[in-house]
Amino acid sequence: MAAATGPEGGRSLSFAAQTKKELTLIADSPCCQRAELQAMVLLNGHVLWLEGRPVLDVQTENVATARRIYTLLRQQFQLHPEVLVRKKMRLKKNNVYAVRVSVRAEEVWQGLQLAPQPGGVWRLTGQPPRKRCCQRAALRGAFLAAGSVNDPGSSSYHLEISCGNAALAERLRKQMDAYGLHAKVIGRKRGYVVYLKEGEKIVEFLSVIGAHQALLKFEDVRIMKGMRNQVNRLVNCETANMNKAIAAAVRQLSAIRWLDEHVGLVHLPTKLREAAELRLQYPDANLQELAARAPFRVSKSGLNHRFRKLEDIAERLRTRG
Repeated sequence: MAAATGPEGGRSLSFAAQTKKELTLIADSPCCQRAELQAMVLLNGHVLWLEGRPVLDVQTENVATARRIYTLLRQQFQLHPEVLVRKKMRLKKNNVYAVRVSVRAEEVWQGLQLAPQPGGVWRLTGQPPRKRCCQRAALRGAFLAAGSVNDPGSSSYHLEISCGNAALAERLRKQMDAYGLHAKVIGRKRGYVVYLKEGEKIVEFLSVIGAHQALLKFEDVRIMKGMRNQVNRLVNCETANMNKAIAAAVRQLSAIRWLDEHVGLVHLPTKLREAAELRLQYPDANLQELAARAPFRVSKSGLNHRFRKLEDIAERLRTRG
């Protein structure tokens, strides 16, 4: 997987991490910032009760996303959240960053027009973003919070956003389909996933959310991979044709040599004798090359017809014998 060196301790960043880092540098209007933050809380926000008061946690494994959440909360609500870090116990054991609002948590989710429901579900208390810029920001927030995208150089194209419940996944799918992306939803063990599989649709989504550098890289790799695949197909086709021509030449030579030994080429009709002698003279040539070198006028298909006749004659005589 292609990666770039990042500033986080010198570690390389995956394509998905590079894309998210680019998105977190976008400077937006206050209304778009709120739409982006709302999407982040919808997908990754949790309400905890500590010492009898509600606390809002927004979690992510991406450090750039954690910074973005912190910055948006500070700009939108003039508060200073805590940032907690713990090791993920499963699989890769990545860091998990929790941006925690311990004071005025209710003010935050009410300001984002959200209300916590039993089971960790959020309910929208207002209308979804109506302005086009805010709709794009909401999708950007969803991807930052719970999205991932395969490196364009990998074997398949795949972009997905994880959702905790079916209703949220369906809502996100409709938001994406408003841009003609034709997203799909699938259930997983730990929730639902809204995903795109076509490279062209992934490029369109990256454009919608403002990841223009990632888009250019994705397109560059996609075009190069397409050209490489086309060259491979042409080479494979040419190889198959060569193998086919070699196999045909071997059959023809076998039939002609058998006829020469058991019948004698001089006893063959003139056109068949000429074709047989031509093949013996140029055993490695293909039909097109043979037709060009023939001292008599004959087309490639005409020559092929004569060789088939020679093979048929040899087969019949072998069967009799």
